[in-house]
Amino acid sequence: MLVVLARPRGDLFRTGQRLECQQRRLLILPQRQAPQTTRRIQNQMKKLGFLMLMLALALMLGGNALAQGDNSDYFVSYFSNANTAGAPDAVDRFINDGDTEGNLWADYYVFDDSQELQECCSCIITPDGLNSEYVNNVKGAASLTGNTLTGKVLTRGVIKVISDAAGNAGAPVPTPGLRGWGVHVQKTGTSTYAVTETRFADSNLSASEQSLLGALCSFAQVLGSGQGTCSCSVEDYDF
Repeated sequence: MLVVLARPRGDLFRTGQRLECQQRRLLILPQRQAPQTTRRIQNQMKKLGFLMLMLALALMLGGNALAQGDNSDYFVSYFSNANTAGAPDAVDRFINDGDTEGNLWADYYVFDDSQELQECCSCIITPDGLNSEYVNNVKGAASLTGNTLTGKVLTRGVIKVISDAAGNAGAPVPTPGLRGWGVHVQKTGTSTYAVTETRFADSNLSASEQSLLGALCSFAQVLGSGQGTCSCSVEDYDF
């Protein structure tokens, strides 16, 4: 006797539904994954673009800083514990880097701690030459505080220097090419001192500042009757 087994119609209907659902999932799945993949690519591109922007800004700012340093013609520093018993002397040194292939002058403007110009002078430096100046009033030697305009003994103050192509601190012609270092004397105890040396800080020389420095120096040279003009050491005479 032949027996035929048949699945009920309801089971066949449910099986068809499952197959249809599986086919739908296969069709829908790529559509769900595609936006996620696209967003990942977009995020990666945004990150790459941001990194490239930061790199470009860093290169641009770094280039500007180097250019400013190379083209500096105005420098500032300070002095402290000058002309003080028991304290060592400070020395300021400037070199001509030879870039202009000509002579340059270090125009010194020495201010006391009351912001008054006390001395100024213009010291020649030939290409690759060295100019060294005492800060203290050293007997028998050139210095930056030994001939003050008011006769005041300077112990602390500010020194400004213009890299000048004309050799006249009263009418400077700013020209890049000088580099400077200064020795600083710091008090560490009742009668002890420490000495450090740092570069003169590159500064921005505005037209008004240049005009003011030149005018103050000219007044000091005319009204001081010899006072207010610092003296220059012989070039390449270091100490």
